Formats: sequence, structure tokens, C-alpha cells
Amino acid sequence: MKETGPIPDGYCAIDGELAIGGMTASALADRAGDTPLFVYSADHVRRRVADLRAAMPKHLAIHYAMKGNPFPPVLALMNGLVDGFDIASGGELELALAAGVQATKISFAGPGKRDRELERAIALGVTLNCESEGEVERAILIGAKLGAKLGVKPRLAVRVNPSFDLKGSGMKMGGGAKQFGVDAERVPTLVKRIITSGAEYRGFHIYAGSQALNADAIIHMQTQTIALVAELTEAIGVAPPHVNLGGGFGIPYFSGDRPVDIVAVGEALGLAFDALPPSLSDTHFCIELGRYLVGEAGVYLTRIVDRKVSHGEVFLITDGGLHHQLAASGNFGTVIRRNYPVAIAHKFGVEPEEVVSIVGCLCTPLDKLSDKAHLPPANVGDLVAIFCAGAYGASASPANFLGQGPAQEILV
Repeated sequence: MKETGPIPDGYCAIDGELAIGGMTASALADRAGDTPLFVYSADHVRRRVADLRAAMPKHLAIHYAMKGNPFPPVLALMNGLVDGFDIASGGELELALAAGVQATKISFAGPGKRDRELERAIALGVTLNCESEGEVERAILIGAKLGAKLGVKPRLAVRVNPSFDLKGSGMKMGGGAKQFGVDAERVPTLVKRIITSGAEYRGFHIYAGSQALNADAIIHMQTQTIALVAELTEAIGVAPPHVNLGGGFGIPYFSGDRPVDIVAVGEALGLAFDALPPSLSDTHFCIELGRYLVGEAGVYLTRIVDRKVSHGEVFLITDGGLHHQLAASGNFGTVIRRNYPVAIAHKFGVEPEEVVSIVGCLCTPLDKLSDKAHLPPANVGDLVAIFCAGAYGASASPANFLGQGPAQEILV
């Protein structure tokens, strides 16, 4: 038997069955017409944003990193809850615009931006978080052409590759040689180039890592980031209008994981803001979060289509799998495969009686959603619920593998 992760707070049972947004899992599957199905709870997202605002300094802006979940209804919901959107492609830009997000509230990061993406962003007034000197030069050139036609200026920030990373993070985005950002020692010269070009200088984007659960590690990273911003500002001689401190807040996926202490993080950040040097007194700060805002708000529902025994082990075979939940299968950056939180939907809260492995419908041994989990008895037709499915699920998994196609998604 292998432990499963903790089921997030906020989920309850109606007549013994898992309920999401006031509806039972089976009612949601009937409403959608089929499984597999991602269900996202709007109330969960609202509570998460409200709790975060209560914990953070009042003048700290909150941005949504939409790579976590770009489902259009989720974007529309977020547009009324957060202060800005962070995107990483031209495709995400169009999704954000279609959801009603104001272009000037969008910042665009990511290496390898195409000229057509730069042109579209500059024309709309999107802030570009530039990842290299070459990208800055292309943006300046494109901006000059657009300026003659439209009277616009490119809005350029610099993504900084710091010398430090976020300790204990699942993915390290800073420190050492990276495809992300400009090495810190080269930033002052690049910012001066932006300013003298006539472009609108927008400040810094510094993202050191993600999926950290240790508050002390996040606090230390934010302290280092603010110190780096002060150092760069002194070298440049011009204060950054805006600084994106990155994110890094993780969620508990596995047994033994504990939630981030956001109150401790917020208190420490408030003290850091109180001690800012005069050069940064007018700088606006934000954090960008994706997984933390939506990850625990999502549940993946998949139906058992077969139950079999092989060499004494029970396998529940579902109509879903890694093509929708690559991360839950352990194939999305994890070194050691561990079990996400899981439940049998119509026996939510019932004591477990048997050890089973939950596998998908793909012809690969990698397609395993839960390995030797201790669960209540389940049979063909029952629904399995995989939790922590609100981020990096539907849009980060190979939906077309073996011609299976995407899962349905609904916001309730």
C-alpha cells in the first residue's frame, strides 16, 4: 500500500457522494454528458484569492499566471478577482483578450517570442518581460515601425536571471545558466539601452522557482529579490515603475505535504516593504501565482470501465488517464512517482477496505493515476476523483495521445 496525498479543504459529501460547487460528482458527469471531466470550483477560487489578499500587504498586487489553467470561464472569473495577468505565448494573449482582460493589465514572459507575437503585444500595450538583449533589440525595432503607424511605444521590462534560486522548489527558474531572463550583471546596461531607445521602461520580472511549500524558503527568496532590485536600481540610476517578485507558492499534492503558511510570508513581505530604500518608494510590486490560485479548485472525474485482478493485485481501469492528467501519473517533472489525493466519488469519506491501482485506458505502463492506493471498494461504472487537478491538467497533458482526445471542462 502507498499513501495518497491530502484531499484539499472545501470538499464535502451530499448523501455520501463527493460534491463540488453544491453538485454531486454523478450529477456533474450527467450535466457534462460524459467522462472524463475536469470540474473547477468558482467558490474555491474566490476563497483562495480572498485569503491571499488578507494575508499579503495591502499594496501588493496579485497577478494570475494563466499557464496554470487557461480555461476561458476560469479566465473570466479571474479577471474580476486579480490585478493582472501573466502570459507566456501569443495564444495565451488571445485567450486573455477574449476573456475580457484589458491589454494593459497583461505582461508577457517566456523565451523565444516570435516577431509577430512581439508586434501584437506592442500594438496592444502589453508589457513585454524581455528575456534577452536580442529580444529587446527586436522589440525596439518593431516598436519603431509601429510607432510611425500607430503612435505607440513598446512597454519593456527585463526578466532577470538572479544568482539565487528558490530552495526546495519543484522547478528552479533562476540561478546559474538558464534560458530564462538576463543574467543580473548585464541588466543595468540593457535597461539603459531601453531607456535611451525611447521605449517605455516598465521594470523587472524576477522568478526564481515554483511549487515551494516552505514559507521560510519563500521569504528568503523574496528578501533576496528585493535586495537585488535595490542593487540594480542603484546601478541604473532610475527606479523601476513595476517589479514582479514571481511566485513559487506550492500546494500539497502528496502524503506529508503541508500548505504554505501565507500569513508568515505576508508578514515578512510587509516588513520588507516597510524597509524599502527611498529609491523604491514609488515602485509597484506584484506576485504572480497560477497553481496556488486554481490547483486545489479542480477535480478530475473519470469512470471505471473495467476491474481486473493480475497476480493478486486489483486494477481499476478508467476512461481517463495520463493524456489528461500527466502530472498525476508522475510524468510531469517528478523524480519519484507518488500518489495524488484520490477518492471513490460515491463513497466519499468511507473507510478504505482494499488496495487498488487506478490506471487509464492508454497502451502504456506509464498510464497510472494511483499506485496501490488504499480505497473503499469500487466497481465498473463508479467515478474516481483525482484532486489537485485545477492546474497543469487539461492544458499541460498530451490529450491527443493515441487519439483519445481532450477531457471536458466545466466551472461550477
